[in-house]
Amino acid sequence: MQALNIAILTVSDTRNEETDTSGAYLVQAVLEAGHHVVEKRIVKDDKYQLRSVVSQWIADEKVQVVISTGGTGFTERDSTPEALSILFDKDIEGFGELFRHISYLEIGTSTVQSRALGGMANKTAIFCLPGSTGACRTGWEGILKEQLSSDHKPCNFVGHLKPSL
Repeated sequence: MQALNIAILTVSDTRNEETDTSGAYLVQAVLEAGHHVVEKRIVKDDKYQLRSVVSQWIADEKVQVVISTGGTGFTERDSTPEALSILFDKDIEGFGELFRHISYLEIGTSTVQSRALGGMANKTAIFCLPGSTGACRTGWEGILKEQLSSDHKPCNFVGHLKPSL
């Protein structure tokens, strides 16, 4: 399996490193899968701050994948889809669709309020998950763990990413 360089972004107005269970889960899951965490940040739910951080990661030759958690709901402050989708060269429609399908099996119709999404920008895969640790587990275990593995057949995202440094 090819190890990828992954950046983790927690979108929250209230969490810090001690209370960020979702970001901590993603870091642990990424490392356990044999990948590298090249950076982890917590950024307030502000679309311009989010765009700034993710734009820097998209331009960084070391970062192949960005996984964000938080800001995908329907509250007034939730702005991750609006902040990041504008950066995408291509949408990964199937990511949000599949996430909501798997989530429906776990939480029922409440998944309709999830705006999880994915896209590609400058050969960087970007996946935006809801802020709950359970939702991060659903996204990682149900989709990302396989799709970020070069061993997964018949297809995965590894061949679409910038080369690792």
